[in-house]
Amino acid sequence: MLYVVGTGCGSREAVTLQAEAAIKRSSIIVGYTVYVDIIKDFFPDKEYISTGMRQEIDRVELALQLSMEKTVSLICSGDSELYGMAGLAFQIGDKYPQADIEIVPGVTAAFSGGALLGSPLTSDFAVISLSDLLTPMEKILKRLRYAAEADLVIVLYNPGSKSRSGHLKKACDILLEIISPETVCGYVRNIGRDGQQSGVLTLSELRDLNADMFTTIFIGNSDTKLIRGKMVTPRGYRNV
Repeated sequence: MLYVVGTGCGSREAVTLQAEAAIKRSSIIVGYTVYVDIIKDFFPDKEYISTGMRQEIDRVELALQLSMEKTVSLICSGDSELYGMAGLAFQIGDKYPQADIEIVPGVTAAFSGGALLGSPLTSDFAVISLSDLLTPMEKILKRLRYAAEADLVIVLYNPGSKSRSGHLKKACDILLEIISPETVCGYVRNIGRDGQQSGVLTLSELRDLNADMFTTIFIGNSDTKLIRGKMVTPRGYRNV
């Protein structure tokens, strides 16, 4: 049995009861090194196997092989579908027709981070990753442009790293062609972990933010506003 488990933002409280039950039923936990190190503290009695960045295919293949004889949890940060291993598990799982795969959802950074900022996602929104490891930057910028033209709230994942320090600036430059530089935006870094930080700022200020892989960016739509210092996107209720 293979569970593909979303473990949330990284705090013990963010692990859902469903995710906890799947991990407890598993004898082996497989995952990216950073996420395994976090979960080890919560479930120390398990056997763990970790692999590094860009070894996703090998990691999923190993988890599937192990699941032929044991119950395995393949863990993902946030949600197991959104930029997680769920899709890849089914793709590779085609080679293992006897494999029993169950997807266990988790609370993604868009929601856990949004709650820290206020309520930026009360209306329609788009989630876009700025990582061009698997998606061409041309396509990413096209999606950004369309989302801005549609007046969607936009959540950006993977806004920067050592090798991608200019991606957020490039994204903001595209958005500034379409939406106001005074648009309410926010960021959250290290959600649920030591060093958690958050802030609200304008789109023009966001352009110069130093963001890393553990930062989630929120860009409001034309209705998003500051209420009691919080980033809020009204849904459109009358008489409010």
